Amino acid sequence: MGTNTVGNNFPGAARPFGMVKLGPDLYDEGTDSYAGYLSTGNFSGFSMMHEQGTGGAPKYGTVSQLPLVGNISDPLANITVSRSGTDSGSVGYYKATTGQGVSVELTSTAHAGMYRYSFPSGSQNNVLVDVSHVLPSYRGMGLSQHYEGGELEVFDDGHYEGHGVYNNGWNEAPDWTIYFCGHFSSTPTSKKLYAATGSGPGVQQSGSSVSSTSNSTRVGGLFTFKDKHVLSRVGISWISTEQACDNVANEIPKGSKFDIVVSDAVAEWNMKVLSKVKTTNTNQTTLNLLYSSLYFMHLIPTNQTGENPGWKSSEPYYSDIFTFWDLFRCGTALMQVLQPQAYEEQIRSLIDIWRNVGWMPDARSSNYNGRSQGGSNADNVLADAYVKGVRGAVNWEDGYKALLADAEHTPPNYPVDPMAPDSSTHEGRGALPDWISLGYISPRFTRAGTRAVEYSCNDFGLHQVAKGLKKNQDAKKYLNRSRNWRHHWDPDQTSLGFSGFLVPRNSSGFIPSDPLANDGYWGDPFYEASSWAYSWNAVHDMKHMINLIGGAERTVDRLNTMFIDGASGSSGTIFDPTNEPMFNVPYLYNYVGRQDLSVKQSRAVAKDNYSTGSAGLPGNSDAGAMQTWLLWNMIGLYPVTGQSTFLIHSPWFESLTIDLGDDKTLNVTSTGGDGNGDSNYYVQSLKVNGKKWTQNWLTWDDVFARGGTLEFELGANAVNWSTGALPPSPASV
Repeated sequence: MGTNTVGNNFPGAARPFGMVKLGPDLYDEGTDSYAGYLSTGNFSGFSMMHEQGTGGAPKYGTVSQLPLVGNISDPLANITVSRSGTDSGSVGYYKATTGQGVSVELTSTAHAGMYRYSFPSGSQNNVLVDVSHVLPSYRGMGLSQHYEGGELEVFDDGHYEGHGVYNNGWNEAPDWTIYFCGHFSSTPTSKKLYAATGSGPGVQQSGSSVSSTSNSTRVGGLFTFKDKHVLSRVGISWISTEQACDNVANEIPKGSKFDIVVSDAVAEWNMKVLSKVKTTNTNQTTLNLLYSSLYFMHLIPTNQTGENPGWKSSEPYYSDIFTFWDLFRCGTALMQVLQPQAYEEQIRSLIDIWRNVGWMPDARSSNYNGRSQGGSNADNVLADAYVKGVRGAVNWEDGYKALLADAEHTPPNYPVDPMAPDSSTHEGRGALPDWISLGYISPRFTRAGTRAVEYSCNDFGLHQVAKGLKKNQDAKKYLNRSRNWRHHWDPDQTSLGFSGFLVPRNSSGFIPSDPLANDGYWGDPFYEASSWAYSWNAVHDMKHMINLIGGAERTVDRLNTMFIDGASGSSGTIFDPTNEPMFNVPYLYNYVGRQDLSVKQSRAVAKDNYSTGSAGLPGNSDAGAMQTWLLWNMIGLYPVTGQSTFLIHSPWFESLTIDLGDDKTLNVTSTGGDGNGDSNYYVQSLKVNGKKWTQNWLTWDDVFARGGTLEFELGANAVNWSTGALPPSPASV
């Protein structure tokens, strides 16, 4: 699901939050293989490390093996082999066949992976270990990864150890080192080490090790076997080769059966993830969507506790965060529901990164913060966790200090991002000088419109935590600052008959721009969405926004216009399901008492844009962000980040049970629908915990803190069942 077109899902072998993601790397000149996989091209390797569902630029593709047949005279000559037939995969397992007739099967644990090779009869069977192997990028943005040197040592028993040094990728990371330790089930008939300088041919090296401290010299090894069937076990570590060897010895010890490792992976996924949600639905397509979405949202972040090369700490450590700009609306909220223990660890990890780096990440990969697309959205994540009662071992006084670092200190602009040289894109809030001194962000900073609305949401997060910690002066200060998005609202800017939009501005006033066409990328006023999208994003101040738009009816008309074909000036709609700034839009009708339209629009988006095919996602998965939007649609709720509020829409299923941990459950049932969310999905009435409910929203305490029940009566026609108070707008005074 979602491996092709734009989804970039990782289809290889992995465990929940596992450090190892073992899968194929496909080479197709000019095409980025973000998660390694492409449906076209040749195999360049099968590597241990990948990201899940990302765009931007590829990351990792490191610690690689490639099976080869025949006499290989120059193994470091960027050899690729074609694919034969169709790859296949399932939980904890991946299989491919090369054009040379080699069957490659993969499985993994958290810190180790296992390859099972079946070579054709009568062939010379080789496995290439190429230390310099990485996923390339062809987008021309200076984000390609680089190999900077490494070492490979082969021991008498045939096993090998080593490390590689790499840098760059989407987060523009400086040098990072990964260590590895590999074993084969058969003793190689030969073990040849090679070094290749520049573009010249690889030269066989004497001795048992080969190393390089320069990117101009690639190193690798070719292992040759007489056996037709060969197993390979590999461990990785961010710390040392010794730890990499310990990881493989502990998780896939000598004599391990490949099929047992696969079945253990299935058991772990069932126990930790898939069994968290149970339904009586029997529609196979819907079940595939449900459980595949649960699967893909749990591949990253990576739990690197005990594998942190940066500092020693007793706190948990998670990396491969890609990115909170994508995840804070839906992904992190659902992670708290499904994985409360892991989520608490992730919050503690964010705070510990601040303790040791000085900033929480908006994104983090290869143990380095970057890149920040808009605001400092770890602030939203911490605030959301705080208001929903995450406590445990979280040091919230330190958490608040981490929030203050983002809110009050401008991060150094180093290294300078060539696509946005004005300020840091690696952490914190680069445009903070304007935000503090002016109350808005001028065009001297890139992405000024995006940053303004996101900084407002970030400051609202500080208000929430300050209020909870009884820091009343700060709570008032940041509530006021959370309203600064209003300073970008030009009441005279028009589009499609509507007045009032977020626009760029400077000291002379508003800068007119077409709200339908001012979306852009790193150097533009709005990032990956237009004013039409960002004008809806300050949800903490929704009541005031509705007043600016012209009241409830005008808001309904404006929301409706988002979904009209051709309104964008083309064959499409203004609403864009491929990018996260649009996630909340279909649900905003709740704020004007039209819950039925939230149901209508969000259900159409879900059913029209998500499918079980390889092109089944409307946009990049973005670490499961797309999947979590879909899962909330299935549940019948939508989280409002930084508040304890959930907007109610309509569930897909007659029965859905979510395990909340600690013997608590949320049971969602419906009658009168079609059981699959395709028709008869308008809410007629609702009971929450057995009591009649007339609000189109509820809170964390209502159904999550202690568990609860939602009993929907559904029907074919909209009725005005939600006559109670509208959802809160805490910044609107």
